[in-house]
Amino acid sequence: MARILLVDDEKMARTLYGDYLRGVGHEVTAVAAISEVKEALAFGRYDVVVTDLILAQGDGMEVLQHTKAHYPGIEVIVITGLDKVDPAVRAIKSGAAEYLVKPVAPEVLQHAVNRALATRALLQENAALRRYVSLLETGQRISTTLDRIRLAETACAAFLAMGSASAVMLFQADGSGRSRLLGTQQLTNPEQEAALIAFVAPRLGESRELRVLEGLPGMCPLALLVPAVEGEDLLGYALLLYPGSPPEGITEATSFLARCLALALRNLGRIAEVEDLAYLDDLTHLFNTRYLHLVLDREVKNAQQAHGVFSLLFLDLDYFKSINDTHGHLVGSQLLVEMARVLKGCVRDRDVAVRYGGDEYVVLLRGTDSGGALKVAERIRRTVENHRFLAREGHSLALSTCIGVASFPEHALDKATLLDLADRAMYRGKKGTRNVVYVAAKDLEATPPARHSQPTGS
Repeated sequence: MARILLVDDEKMARTLYGDYLRGVGHEVTAVAAISEVKEALAFGRYDVVVTDLILAQGDGMEVLQHTKAHYPGIEVIVITGLDKVDPAVRAIKSGAAEYLVKPVAPEVLQHAVNRALATRALLQENAALRRYVSLLETGQRISTTLDRIRLAETACAAFLAMGSASAVMLFQADGSGRSRLLGTQQLTNPEQEAALIAFVAPRLGESRELRVLEGLPGMCPLALLVPAVEGEDLLGYALLLYPGSPPEGITEATSFLARCLALALRNLGRIAEVEDLAYLDDLTHLFNTRYLHLVLDREVKNAQQAHGVFSLLFLDLDYFKSINDTHGHLVGSQLLVEMARVLKGCVRDRDVAVRYGGDEYVVLLRGTDSGGALKVAERIRRTVENHRFLAREGHSLALSTCIGVASFPEHALDKATLLDLADRAMYRGKKGTRNVVYVAAKDLEATPPARHSQPTGS
C-alpha cells in the first residue's frame, strides 16, 4: 500500500495509530521527535507523514513545513487535540492534506490517508503530464528548427534541462563513421572543450546504443551518450556531462529529444542538398555564377579583415564555336563536362571552380597571390593543350585556352573590378596569339559586352 511516517511524542498514540494503519496494509515507521523526523525523511522514502500538532520538542507545524520545503511530493496529515479553527487554517494554508481532531477513529484516519494518497497520485499525474507536454513542445521546437546555429542552441538547452546535466555537447555524424561538433552549452573553456572532443571522438563510431562513458577529462568525468537516430540512419549524438552518476529517470526524455534532433538534422541535410543544387551548374556540376558572387563577397570580406590575398583566373576556350559547328552541340556539351574535370584536377580542393557561362570558367584561388596564380594558370594552360578531349568517344579533340589572372588586393579591392580585370586579361590573349596567360593591368582593353551574351564562345 503506502509508506507512512507517523510522528507523535506519546507512545500510546504511536502504537494506536500505527496498529490502525498497519492493519489495512500500510508500512509504518513511528518516531517521536523532530530530529528523528528529519533523519527518517533524509534516508527513507515515504508517501504520507501523519503528525501530531503538539510535540514535546517543537510542533507538528515544523514537521509540516520541513516536509513541504524539502519533500514536496509527500502529503502531510495533521492530528491534534485542539478543537480550534486557527491551527487548522494555518495547517491547511501550509500545505496539510488533512486536519483531524482527536480522538480519531480508525476508519477516519484510514479515509484521511486514502484521500491524501489520492491527492498525491493526482498531483504526480498532473506533474508528469506537464513534463510530457513540455517535452513534446521542446521536441517540436527542435525538430522544426531549420537553422543550424539555432538548432544547436535549442537542442543543447533542452538536453541540459531535461537531462539535468552539467554541460552538453552535440555532434553531427557525416555518414562515414566520423562526427563533428555541432554545439555546446556550459563549456566556456576552449581547452576543456578540445580535450573532451579528443576523448569522445574515437568512442563515437557507429554506436546506436545509449551508454555511459567514464574517465572524461575535466570536472565531469561521467557522460551519457545518446545517439540521434532517424529511421536506419545515425545522424548524431548528444553527450550529457555529469560530475557523478547520471540521474535516474532521464532515459526516456533524452532518447525522445535525440530522435527530434535526428529529424532536424535530416531536414537540414535535405535543405543543404537543395541549396547545393541551386549553386551547381546543371551541365558540368561545377559551381555556378550565383555561388561565385556569394563566395567572392565572403572572400573579399575575410581578406579585408585578415589582410589576406586571393586570386581569380578567368578562362575562355579557344575556337570552341568551331567544335560545335563541326561536331554538333552534343559533342560540345560533352567537351565542356570533360573540361570541368580537367580544370578541377589542376586546382586544390579548397579552391572554387565555376562555370561562368558558355565555354568560360572562373577559378577562385584562396590564399594565393599573383605569382602563385600565374603558376596555376600556366599549369592549366599546358594541361588543356596536351589533353585530348573525348578520346574514349573516338574524337580525340585538341583544345587550348586563354587565361586572365587578377589578384586581391594587388589589382583590385572589390569583386566587380577583380572579375573585370581578370576578364580583360583573358581577352587580351583572345585578341592575340591565344593559348596564353596574361596578368591583369589597368590599361587593358575592356571586353565587348556582346561577347558574354554568346552561349558558345569563340
